[in-house]
Amino acid sequence: MLFRTIHHIALVLDRQRAGREASPSAGITNSQTKAPAPGAERGYDAAKKTVGRKRHIAIDTDGRLLTVNLRPADISNSAATQMILESIRKRWPWIKHFFADDAYCRRQLLDKTIFLDFAIAVERRIDAKPGFQMLPWRWVVERTFGGLTYRRRLVRDYERRIDVSDAMPHVSMASLLLRISH
Repeated sequence: MLFRTIHHIALVLDRQRAGREASPSAGITNSQTKAPAPGAERGYDAAKKTVGRKRHIAIDTDGRLLTVNLRPADISNSAATQMILESIRKRWPWIKHFFADDAYCRRQLLDKTIFLDFAIAVERRIDAKPGFQMLPWRWVVERTFGGLTYRRRLVRDYERRIDVSDAMPHVSMASLLLRISH
């Protein structure tokens, strides 16, 4: 909880330094699967054919981390995002819009966004086009994931306990926001 608070203050200061409002009004959500430490809680991500933990994140439109939710990889993106949206509503009450890819287009998630007074825009790939397609908000999320894995500690999930593993992205991003080098 301490690291979340430090990160929260660093995020607000960085937004104000950039000339933005202290609280964001829109966010982006996505997930990434990482291999866990031996003996740690894990699950199977059928979409990526990987065993591990999923790191679900919500960021603002500039790529600043708003919240992290770690779960075994067998939890669906929409189920984990429902938990993220609840914590976002408590900490960032002015956020009204979210962007996500088509993995998040599930009825339960859409019902939850309506209940929590969010508008979610699900961006879909066009299957007629072959190869890689850049979705408009996708690069911001990937840049944030790159910032997280810039710190070698977050390349894998080295922690057995989820609460410790949950604190590491907050420490990493707070140090980036505060311009602290290791």
